[in-house]
Amino acid sequence: MRLKSVETLLDVLQFADSHTAIVVPELGIRVTYDSLRQQVLAMANALASAGIRRGDAVAIALPNGLPAIVSFLAASIAGTAAPLNPAYPYEEFHFFLGDTNARILLCPPVGAEFVRTAAKDRKIPVLSVEMSEKGEVRLIDAPTGVTASEPTADDIALVLHTSGSTGRPKRVPLRHFNLAVSSANIANTYELTGEDVSLCIMPLFHIHGLIGSTMATLLSGGTVVVPTKFNALSFWRTVRENRVTWYSGVPTMHQLLMARSRHKPEEAATLRFLRSCSAPLSPELIRKIEDVFGVPFVEAYGMTEAAHQMTSNPLPPRHRKPGSVGVGIGLRISIMDAEGNHLGTNQRGEIAIQGANVFRGYENNPEANARAFVNGWFRTGDQGFLDSDCYLHLTGRIKDIIIRGGENIAPHEVDEVLLRHPAVAAAVTFGCVHPTLGEEVAAAVVLHERHGATEAELIKHCRELLAEYKCPKKIYLVDSIPTTATGKIRRRAVATALTDDQQ
Repeated sequence: MRLKSVETLLDVLQFADSHTAIVVPELGIRVTYDSLRQQVLAMANALASAGIRRGDAVAIALPNGLPAIVSFLAASIAGTAAPLNPAYPYEEFHFFLGDTNARILLCPPVGAEFVRTAAKDRKIPVLSVEMSEKGEVRLIDAPTGVTASEPTADDIALVLHTSGSTGRPKRVPLRHFNLAVSSANIANTYELTGEDVSLCIMPLFHIHGLIGSTMATLLSGGTVVVPTKFNALSFWRTVRENRVTWYSGVPTMHQLLMARSRHKPEEAATLRFLRSCSAPLSPELIRKIEDVFGVPFVEAYGMTEAAHQMTSNPLPPRHRKPGSVGVGIGLRISIMDAEGNHLGTNQRGEIAIQGANVFRGYENNPEANARAFVNGWFRTGDQGFLDSDCYLHLTGRIKDIIIRGGENIAPHEVDEVLLRHPAVAAAVTFGCVHPTLGEEVAAAVVLHERHGATEAELIKHCRELLAEYKCPKKIYLVDSIPTTATGKIRRRAVATALTDDQQ
């Protein structure tokens, strides 16, 4: 184990040597820790030469791969990294670039029309990121002459958006020490060493892929294999050729791999465990996965505000509890009632957390912070209980967030898009059960005129303004939407009534 105490993401790259840090499987590229550190520092200096200073947001719209990793680390050192989903439509890029007050945008040298147009309209300079055949990443035509100052533990390294239950997504600023502590917690949970090889199949614009798969592995001196995207057809070949020892994914990915594997693939011989996070899996499916692949399957529980992992089922010889998300790792877990009182064993309430990996509060959102924090504890908005062994069990979500294949979707955001259609008088979005994604997005809509629009027209309208995963796949045209006495939409009542009618 090469794990040492770290305070910043720059410290994560302290193991500068000839050991392989990153593998790009499609291109046969292998990058050492020496090379990775040099590339990161060179790009950080280029960003500093372009005027980026501590706290300046550097927007990143890159697909998974070495350029995304180098850009994230460099941006976090020179300023603050603000990675975005490269598949966003123009409107979402325009919003997120403005909301983060991005000072510069990093994107591929070709394509990326939506984000380039949004940056132009926001008057944000754009720098293209290219990678040579040898795996050397650099900024094209970047200025030189300035050396980026080393970040401190308290500097904000990363800002991500999280979907809230009301209004627009909230900005989550994560400091270097939040990310360093979380990476160490994960590395310690799974006893990662320099011999481990992680297959990163989660997006690198999410905390799961950035910290859970990538930074925890780099912190331990291991190797990260990072394909451009998850591909179930080539997955096992990638595992075999790179001698992968573990990977972390969401239930949708595990289910796809299970569907293609009735027996343990020969290519899986190097695996020592599998990890799942972002959405729950049934105990029955977990047992099937362990039976097929012959290695421990551990469920974890994480969120952006905690720099990813909060709890995890441990590896053997400690006990794994299917149906639970394990024990607290490196932080405190409590269950609270509505008044903020701490509850006892097996009492159901809101999950609250406290620890060095937990952020200090949303940016420029005092109302959300007032709701989320009580006496130094962060209230997650999730409901659950701790059993007598201190294993956490999730029982539901207090918030209305829809979790589709690990993607968090704020229903109010979809409501707003539907209401922009001239034929829509009222709209309510909700999650309905899906056999592989966990939840799918659906909506109920009241039209101004009975035949003012069709379901297909409304879905098309959403696809023009939202990322595909946020778009409703089913829209119910209804006469009215039930509300409470104070006029609030009864979102769960709508979902129950409409989905029950379909059964």
